Formats: sequence, structure tokens, C-alpha cells
Amino acid sequence: MSRRTIDLDDTLYQYLLDHSLREHPEQTALREATRLHPRAGMQISPEQGQFMTLLVKLIGARRTIEIGTFTGYSALTVALALPADGKVLACDISDEYTSVGKPYWRRAGVAEKIELMIAPAMQTLDTRIAAGETGRYDFAFIDADKEGYDGYYERCLRLVRTGGLIAFDNTLWSGKVARHADDGDTQALQALNEKLHQDERIDIAMLPIGDGLTLAVKR
Repeated sequence: MSRRTIDLDDTLYQYLLDHSLREHPEQTALREATRLHPRAGMQISPEQGQFMTLLVKLIGARRTIEIGTFTGYSALTVALALPADGKVLACDISDEYTSVGKPYWRRAGVAEKIELMIAPAMQTLDTRIAAGETGRYDFAFIDADKEGYDGYYERCLRLVRTGGLIAFDNTLWSGKVARHADDGDTQALQALNEKLHQDERIDIAMLPIGDGLTLAVKR
């Protein structure tokens, strides 16, 4: 029995991976390739990816949104979890970063499931709303510029169906959200966390996975 989440030292964390992680070979290869990237810290952890895989399958997702693709590990992870006719709308502004993942998507056989849009995500989401896609998505993953999270949330809340799931990365932000902050990213996350906690349009859970993962189910 425990009244709080267990602390993970390196040995226990490795045990967790050894007894839980099931990666496609291309996921492992892309994760390893990204590990050498100068901004490798932007990638989600493998156990978070596996948890997202389970969530996507549990809700029977077919149409999904990703805001912030980086080198493509999370897009690959979600695409592998989708059925044959599933789609990931992947939004990013960097052709350089996202190009890293494309060969891995192809070799994993899911490149056709991923629609990559190199443009500001707000613009892409507004275009989809204007095109009448409100309520047509099952899952959204937000992992991009922190000051943009609130705007992404409001748009994703329109685009996902009732019972759809929105996941927010970095909501614990290395613990900085629990302390006084004078930087824009931390303040934006603090404001978002407070908003989500009080928002009656959703049911939420904030989990200590990776750098903090908040799940919001649209009522």
C-alpha cells in the first residue's frame, strides 16, 4: 500500500522499462537517433509513449491531432496504435526537425497515416475548424510552445468529440510549476494547470509521467 506515487531511482526506472516497454524496432531506432540531437530533451519518454499507445487503443481512436512533432517519435507511436484507416494530423513549424522522423515512419509502414503540416499550429487548427471538422477527432496531444498551450487547448476542445481525450505534456515542468516563477513558459503552464483544474467542460487527471502529463476528457 502507498499513499503517494513511488520515487523512481535509475535502477527501478530501468526495471520499469525492462518489464513494460514494447517498442516497434523503428520506435527504438528513432528514439536512439534523437538521443544525440542537441534538443533531445524535447522528446517524450518511452514509457509515456507506451502509455499514450494504450490510451489511444482504449478510446478506439481513429483521427488524432499532435501539436509539436519534433523528430517524430510521438507521431510514430500514435500512428502505430491506430487502425489501418487511422490518421495523425501532425502540426509543427520545423521541417528540419520533423524530417528526422520521416524515414522511420516509412520503414514502420505508417507514413501514410501521418499528415504533417509545417505551419503555425493555430493556423492549421483554425483551418480545420473552418472546414467543419469540429467534433471529428478522438485524441489530441499538445507538446509545443508553452505560451501557446491555452490557445491550442481551446481549439482542440472544439475539434475533439464528446468523450475524446486531450493530453498535455510538461505540465509539471521539472517541478517549476509548484514554485514562484518569473519566466513566461512556467507562468503559462501554471495558468493552464489552474484553468484545467477549474474547467467544467472536462474531466482531468494530472499524472507524474515524464515531465508531467495531464489528461482531459471532453464532457
